[in-house]
Amino acid sequence: MTDPVTTPAPDRWRTLFVIAIAQLMVVLDASIVNIAIPSAKADLGITDANQQWVVTAYTLAFGSLLLLGGRIADFVGRKKIFIVGLFGFAAASALGGIASTQGLLFASRGLQGVFGALLAPAALSIVSVTFTDPKERARAFGVYGAISGGGAAIGLILGGTLTEYFSWRWCLGVNTPIALIAGLLAFKYVHESKAGGDHSYDLPGTLTACAGLFALVYGFNEAATKGWSANITITFLVVAAILLVAFFVIENKVKNPLMPLRVISERNRGGSYLGSLVVGAGLFSMFLFLGIYLQSVLGYTPLKAGFAFLPFTAGIIVFAGVASQLLPKVGPRPLMVPGLLAAAVGLIYLTQITPETSYVTHVLPALLIMSSGMALVFIPLSSTALHGVGNRDAGVASALINTSQQVGGSLGTALLNTVAATASTTYMTANATKSPLFGLTHGFTVAFTVSAALLVVGAVVLALFIKIGKEAVVENEGGAVVH
Repeated sequence: MTDPVTTPAPDRWRTLFVIAIAQLMVVLDASIVNIAIPSAKADLGITDANQQWVVTAYTLAFGSLLLLGGRIADFVGRKKIFIVGLFGFAAASALGGIASTQGLLFASRGLQGVFGALLAPAALSIVSVTFTDPKERARAFGVYGAISGGGAAIGLILGGTLTEYFSWRWCLGVNTPIALIAGLLAFKYVHESKAGGDHSYDLPGTLTACAGLFALVYGFNEAATKGWSANITITFLVVAAILLVAFFVIENKVKNPLMPLRVISERNRGGSYLGSLVVGAGLFSMFLFLGIYLQSVLGYTPLKAGFAFLPFTAGIIVFAGVASQLLPKVGPRPLMVPGLLAAAVGLIYLTQITPETSYVTHVLPALLIMSSGMALVFIPLSSTALHGVGNRDAGVASALINTSQQVGGSLGTALLNTVAATASTTYMTANATKSPLFGLTHGFTVAFTVSAALLVVGAVVLALFIKIGKEAVVENEGGAVVH
């Protein structure tokens, strides 16, 4: 799918530097806004029911367009699309930073997702075609992976600092100069490459997938304010079901499908994508609700809230090393299933929070339990998702890991935000004399309970679908290159 390169590119390490800047920006953007949400809510009058759109508008656009973005980059030119993605991301971030209404903020977040879906796969493809020596390529992807892992922690601290000492708007605006600098450097140091073969796009598949996912998320959002039995809620959910069924029918018919069904029909890969979808649904909302709880209920400053999440990142880093050592010895399933169950236990622990409990006794242990469990899931999941995939489908199989997690995060955040808002309203109706903080926290604990249930479902899915052992994992090492 990539052009052969016979000699190493002379500017390859400078190219990696540019890619690293872009990847850091994309990863920062995923975590930096979670700390800014309470301040943005107060400034723009965003309701509890609508707060999820700050996260969902981005993840929905990013996740649903990621596969198409990879195709466009391969066909039009990876350097060209990488630069378009950077400048578009810069403009969308600037728009979000000056947003005067919640609608404009949500729209800017959606635009960030669109350009991020062009940027991310182009960046990975550029790394794969620039570094032709296996050892150098491994080192380059190691740098890329380290940024992906550590960037989230940097985002939490930077988001807290900018929100507390400047404004929540800078959590979006900071992307603009970073993207512009990376874009200018890319003109000089990144070399153009394209893929050969059929250059047709699956536009019907893209349209039905995007429209179907949007209808589903919007239906969940309407349920938060109008109820599950309201006509508009039912209408959007039915439309979503029709469009998503149509998507799978189209993918089975078109010549060059956006998501080739042969990629997901193999049980180990299909189970991995389904598991990733459920994990994204259960985990993304935890950061949203916990960030609000720390600031709006416990009274943490944005910076203190950012530091409060660091144990989760530290746990992921430590136990990722453990998972990497164990994976070739025991295989993926003995790590992933207990890992998800441990993460579910961590979420159940979080259901004990109230406005009167402390971070040290009720939040910190939960974060450590969840991070240790999730680290045992993330590493093996990448391996099983690429099991037995041919070179022809390596890019789309890799992109599907990210896509399934982002789409799961979008759907889960929308659903669980609805669950939390409904539970809060019901609690305050029954306990009118109590502080609204008790109602808000009760909504979070109900959402954490549902999140835990989703992770248990994910554990069951992986237990049933993942059949490969340690031998297959060893065979996969050094296999497909991510897109």
